[in-house]
Amino acid sequence: MTAEQEAERRAADVLAERDVIQANLLELDGSYTRQLLDGAPLSGRTRERWDKASATLASLWETYVAYSAVVDRVDELGVSGRPVRYRNLPELTGLLTGTSVRLTRARAPLARRDLADTGWQELTLEAAVAAMRRAFTEVAEVTSAVETVWAEVGRRLDAVAEELTRARPLADGLGDDIGTAFRDAQASLDSLRADVNADPLTHWHDGQADTFAADQLKKQVADLTARIAELDRLRAQTQRMIDELRTATAAARAAREDAIAAWRHAAERITGMPPLPPEITEPPIASLTKLAAAGRWTRLQAELDRCHSDLAAATAATEDSQRSVATALGRRDELRGLLGAYKSKAGRLGAAEDGDLAARYNQAYELLWTAPCDLAAAAAAVTGYQQAILAAERRRR
Repeated sequence: MTAEQEAERRAADVLAERDVIQANLLELDGSYTRQLLDGAPLSGRTRERWDKASATLASLWETYVAYSAVVDRVDELGVSGRPVRYRNLPELTGLLTGTSVRLTRARAPLARRDLADTGWQELTLEAAVAAMRRAFTEVAEVTSAVETVWAEVGRRLDAVAEELTRARPLADGLGDDIGTAFRDAQASLDSLRADVNADPLTHWHDGQADTFAADQLKKQVADLTARIAELDRLRAQTQRMIDELRTATAAARAAREDAIAAWRHAAERITGMPPLPPEITEPPIASLTKLAAAGRWTRLQAELDRCHSDLAAATAATEDSQRSVATALGRRDELRGLLGAYKSKAGRLGAAEDGDLAARYNQAYELLWTAPCDLAAAAAAVTGYQQAILAAERRRR
C-alpha cells in the first residue's frame, strides 16, 4: 500500500468516526431530558452536577466544531472521490497525525501566566476524540441518571396521584380523620414530586434510582384508599348493615332460648351441667342510626365491628352450651347401653345371680335411671360392674 493509499484509508476512517460522533452528540443535545434540565429550576446536588455537565457539554461542542473543521479539510484532501495527490500528502498527513485541532482556552491571570502562553490549545484528532469521549460520558452519566430517576420514581408517583384522584370524590364527607389523612397524603405526594423534579440526583444511589420514599408513599396511599372505599361502602349500605345486625341478633337470641330450653331439660336429668349461655344484648340501633345520620362513618364502623364481635362471642357460647347438653345426654345414654350389654354378658357367663354382681348392677342402674343423674358416679359404677364381670369370667376359665 502506498503512502497516498494509506493516508486515504485513514482519512476515510476519520470521516466515518466524525459521522458517528456527530450523530451521538446531536442525540444527546436534543434529548428531552437535557432540554428539561436546561429549563428546570434545579437545586442541590442536581444543580451542582448539571452546572458542571452543562459547561462540559458547551466545551464538548467547541471541541467538536474545531475537530469537525479539521475533518472537513481531511475530506477535501483525501476522501471526496479523488485520489490523494502527492502534493497534498504532507498536509493530509499533518492533519491526521499532528496537532491539527486548535482550541481556545481561558488564559490564566497575568500574575500566573507563562510568557509564551498563546491562549490556544492544540490537539491531535485522536486526542480531540478522546477528550470528547470523556466529556460525552460525563454529560451522559448525568442525563441518564436523571432520566432513570424521573422514570422510576415518577412512575410510582403518577400511580399515587391516580389513586388519590380516584379516591377524592369518595373521601368527601367521611369525617375529619379521613380528610386529614387524605390532605397529608396529597401534601406528601406534592412535596416528594417537587423534590424529585428539582433535585432528582438525591434519589440516585449506587448506580440506581432510590424508590424507597415513593414506595412507602404508595403503600400509605393504598392503605388509605382501601380504608376510604371501605367507609364509602359502609355509607352506601348503612341501613342494610344495621338491619342485618338486628336480624342476626334476633336469630342469636332465638337460638339462645332453644339452648336454654335444652339446658333445663338436661339439668332435670343430669347433675353438674355447665352454666347457662350468657345473655345476648340488644344492639344500640338508635345510636348506630344517629352516627350514620351525622356522617360519623369511622365511629359507626367501629361500633358495628364491636357489636358483631360481641354477637359472635355470645353465639359461640350458645353453641358451646348446646354441645355440652348433647354430650351429657349422649354420655348418659351410652352408659345405659353399656350397662345393659354387661348384664347380658353376665347372663351368658351364668353369673347373673351372683350377689356382688347384682348389687353392682343395681347401684349403676339406680344412678343412671334416677333424675338428675350424677354422670361421674354412674360412670364409675358402670366401670366397677364391668371389671367385676371380667373378674368372674377369668375365674370360670
